[in-house]
Amino acid sequence: MGRRGGRIVGRESVEKRFFAAFDRGESVASAAHEAGIGYNAAYRWIHRSGRKLPKRSSKWRSDEVKEQFWAELGSGMPVAAAARAVGVSKAAGRDWFSKGGGVRPATERRDLEASASVGRGRLTFTDRCRIEELMLAHYRPARIAALLGRPRSTITRELDRGRTNPGQRYRAVIAQAAVENKARRPKVMKLQPGTALWNEVASRLRKRHSPEQISNCLRIDFPSEPEMWVSHETIYQALYVQGRGSLREEIKRALRSGRVRRIPQGRTTRPGPVRNMVNISERPAEANDRAVPGHWEGDLIMGAGNRSAIGTLVERTTGFVMLLHLPDDHSAATVAEAMTAAIPKIPEVMQRSLTWDQGSEMALHTKITEATGLPIYFCDPHSPWQRGTNENTNGLLRQYFPKGTDLSVHGPGILANVAAELNGRPRKRHNWKTPTEELDRLLQSDESSVA
Repeated sequence: MGRRGGRIVGRESVEKRFFAAFDRGESVASAAHEAGIGYNAAYRWIHRSGRKLPKRSSKWRSDEVKEQFWAELGSGMPVAAAARAVGVSKAAGRDWFSKGGGVRPATERRDLEASASVGRGRLTFTDRCRIEELMLAHYRPARIAALLGRPRSTITRELDRGRTNPGQRYRAVIAQAAVENKARRPKVMKLQPGTALWNEVASRLRKRHSPEQISNCLRIDFPSEPEMWVSHETIYQALYVQGRGSLREEIKRALRSGRVRRIPQGRTTRPGPVRNMVNISERPAEANDRAVPGHWEGDLIMGAGNRSAIGTLVERTTGFVMLLHLPDDHSAATVAEAMTAAIPKIPEVMQRSLTWDQGSEMALHTKITEATGLPIYFCDPHSPWQRGTNENTNGLLRQYFPKGTDLSVHGPGILANVAAELNGRPRKRHNWKTPTEELDRLLQSDESSVA
């Protein structure tokens, strides 16, 4: 173009090119760039021609346009060129760039967020597909972790697992294949028949020690021999997974439940006619936290048809067990007689209180207190958790005295042996010491404080 009398030559053709692009639906910036004129001149021409300007909100606020803008930036374009490529002004492009701090902001996809449900345990293939979709929508790992209810470290490790190379994008199929391949375990189980570890574990199982007790005590008994260490889960796998055929009977003898698989179970407590009882709410507060020894819990374990029973007494602090022989029946008179004979065998410093269920077998509780001096408190109806130590111990005793059997055939000698075996089991809450050792320690410390 040249000048003739102050007038730009060829201006009409430039205007035609600009308005042709603008009337096709191009943005002002795109039409101006196509015509080779400035952005401000284009707006003056539009205003002078009486045409209406396009609404800025229709395109420059569109998420798709912003995504395209950031994609162009990612390919190496400068801000101005990326803005022109997507049909917005340089000012809009600079605004997006500055608000994002030069980093592509996280996209909000309500549909994807709604489909990403919170889960537990290991990630499933569905979770991995959700992660892939969210990564494609440029969600950050921290945000993905929050949506799936997982730690951020779980998501970052998952992202590394789903990439064959560091620069590639995450693929759910690749991550799932990696997990399945790693799950194939051709390695031999650590517990193998004939090894020293196997023999040691089998010996302790015959003593009815639990897998957790065995696992922790092996580390204590063999501190410098890691080959003699094994987790309780490995012991369970050896019993449940390998326990087929000939090992089925071994499972029944080794595990307290006697079952080859776990099933849920519930217990109920029936209130009985107990007069003049003192509620557990009036029991000394010192009994609640187990800090002060000498507070006991008691109950009966019933035999077949509720025709036979064994009385159980458990000290709350140490877990020390005493069993009551009830040869004929479990009436109130029989229980009172057995209790009156057993309580004096307890050291006097350990006789602080007894908590029992509201059963008819304790109808003569006042006579027991008169004969022994031991105060007796009663739980609320249907509240077995108020004597949880005793409930747990009764569950252990079912390994020796199964449900549906006649308990009257077990004499005092058998009951004493069972109690001694239970009191000789290491306990987690005592740092794997036995109830007998813990009781002896408390009695010795009491004697030394008196001296």
